[in-house]
Amino acid sequence: MRKSIFIAAGLFLSISTQAQLLDILKSTVKDKTGIDLNNPQAPKGSTTATTTNTNTTTTIPTSTSTKTSPLNVGNLTSTQISSGLKEALSIGVTDGVKKLALTDGFLKNEAVKILMPEKLRKVDATLRSVGLGSLADEGVKLLNRAAEDAVTEAAPIFTNAITSMTITDAKNILLGSNNAATSYLQGKTQSQLFTAFQPKVKASLGKVGADAVWKNLISKYNTFTGQAVTTDLNEYVTTETINGVFKMVADKESGIRNTPAMRTTSILQKVFGAQDANR
Repeated sequence: MRKSIFIAAGLFLSISTQAQLLDILKSTVKDKTGIDLNNPQAPKGSTTATTTNTNTTTTIPTSTSTKTSPLNVGNLTSTQISSGLKEALSIGVTDGVKKLALTDGFLKNEAVKILMPEKLRKVDATLRSVGLGSLADEGVKLLNRAAEDAVTEAAPIFTNAITSMTITDAKNILLGSNNAATSYLQGKTQSQLFTAFQPKVKASLGKVGADAVWKNLISKYNTFTGQAVTTDLNEYVTTETINGVFKMVADKESGIRNTPAMRTTSILQKVFGAQDANR
């Protein structure tokens, strides 16, 4: 009996000693490597928070935070970034204005074609219903002719607006959306462009005979309906012409951003090549 007690005591001490040694080993591993052998399922690169109640102990993984790397524009200088974006806009304006200034540049381009003013759509429908569709067509055509005539004179206004872009502005929009530069230019200059552009459109409306045709068109409508419709064609055509130019500039900017073959100068290749690397 006494022998059995000694054997049991020896086994207990052996197990107790092994448990202590195992605890020491686990503690050493955790201190040296950060790995908790009591919680081998914890995700690598995380710490654990332990909450305890009267019945259970729960281990909650908490992810370590990581810092986001700043956008990299390679070895480009601020001046190069600014020059590249200004050049892209200048090309867009020059190319856009050149295309719009051609005969049918507005009229045959569905993306920018100037339609009958919305509040005069009833005029269009009424004239067509009484066989005067050709007069309505002529009215729309001459609105577009006025825009085609005026847009050439407006080119320097757009070009001067581009030069006001600062280096800080350029950095902020380099990695923006496909039309970030165009949107910036539009937001900064549209009201000034309208003020400068409106007299040119007014002169063009008279030059192409749009004023006379529209006076006749509205007069006939008023005669048929007994109404007294009027509209400010100058303001309407000015707004639509400016929108048309910006649409063309945005298309060109998107092309330069997304199509390396459209980057026809070394500065465009450098600046928008850096943009590609950050996508």
